Amino acid sequence: MTQSPALIAIDPGLSGAISILHSGTLTAHPRPLAGKELVLGAIAQLIRSANPSLAVLEKVHSMPGQGVSSTFKFGTGYGSILGILVVLGIRTELVPPQTWKRVVLQGTTKDKDAAISYCRRAFPNVALVLPRCRKPHDGIADALCLLEYGRRHLFAERSASN
Repeated sequence: MTQSPALIAIDPGLSGAISILHSGTLTAHPRPLAGKELVLGAIAQLIRSANPSLAVLEKVHSMPGQGVSSTFKFGTGYGSILGILVVLGIRTELVPPQTWKRVVLQGTTKDKDAAISYCRRAFPNVALVLPRCRKPHDGIADALCLLEYGRRHLFAERSASN
């Protein structure tokens, strides 16, 4: 029996997350941090252990009014994740938030609350509230929605072409 290939999706924000669909099992992890710094080795290990055939990374850019320091830090984290995916040889699709929201959150306000509500219905077994927290982790919700977009539109295409 062959194992089905894994799909991962990454919300690259500082409060982002990584979701993984492997052999029918769905998991989601907040991005590993030490204080406010990404733990790149842990991110690489998480991605490597999933052994995905496809990664869906949210295609993001700096926002107007964002400070120079925070923009640089955000860009460094985004570039580091792209670098990890390249070094691991994982096919990566960059998907703008407007694209996945239009598909997955169709008919909603397409904001963080809509993503959380969608995930509570679609993925009831995935914890959105982390230990010692009271509010749902919107990065996990975004990563799950991005994964759902990838499953519907990218993963199916890839599987059909193989």
